[in-house]
Amino acid sequence: MAHYELYNDDGSTDREQCPRCADAFLADHGDRSHCGKCGYTEWE
Repeated sequence: MAHYELYNDDGSTDREQCPRCADAFLADHGDRSHCGKCGYTEWE
């Protein structure tokens, strides 16, 4: 999936951006959100 598919027509997105590296989105894994670029993880 390309990044442009994540954005709505108004430029917003439903995904949360990584607070550490800021240019990647956090992947939702059910019990956690994870950044594949820097490894940042938020547990639910």
